Amino acid sequence: MKPNRSTCAAAGLTLVATLFAQGAAAQERQMYRYTNAEGHAVVAYQVPPEFVANGYDILSPSGALVAVVPRTLDEGEREGLDSEARREREAAEEVERLRRWDESLLLRYSTIEDIEAARDRELRDLRIRVSILKGKLRSLKQQVENYQALAADQERQGNAVNVEHLAAIDDLQAEIGSTERAVADRQEEIASVEADYQKDVERFSKLLDIVEMRKTMSAES
Repeated sequence: MKPNRSTCAAAGLTLVATLFAQGAAAQERQMYRYTNAEGHAVVAYQVPPEFVANGYDILSPSGALVAVVPRTLDEGEREGLDSEARREREAAEEVERLRRWDESLLLRYSTIEDIEAARDRELRDLRIRVSILKGKLRSLKQQVENYQALAADQERQGNAVNVEHLAAIDDLQAEIGSTERAVADRQEEIASVEADYQKDVERFSKLLDIVEMRKTMSAES
């Protein structure tokens, strides 16, 4: 005779209840091992709150180690870990920076002379810009001198200085200041370009030494 629906439902509920009871019993049998105030290892069904921060072991009902809960680190230890992680991250970033730099150098240049030629081209363009700016600067200063001479003549003749001339002098002085800053910026750029290319030359020279060393080692082997 086939069991009816009521019988099946009751059996299912009984099975669920049994599994739940078994799981609860297993959970209750889970044990913990911690170190007490006297420094002794203690195995118990729970860890007293005052010892939780010291860390503890989770044990199976048979006493086998299931997991380890580490102790809570103090502020100094956390800062130490953060510093170490930061140093490792910075070291990894430096390795990657050098890798990209080496790859770029080897793709763009074949010899140190190639680097020096590229440097000279870029410096030549920058120096032309500086020369143009200095020429503009001389012109602006000459215009200021011309307006100042006119103003001086007007004063000697007892006339009021032309307001438009004064305004023009102010505008020219402002433009002179802006042009002088542009000249200073270009000169700083020239120094930076020279320094960067020098670094490229030194790095490329090291790469050539490495390549040569590998060739020698390969030939000897």
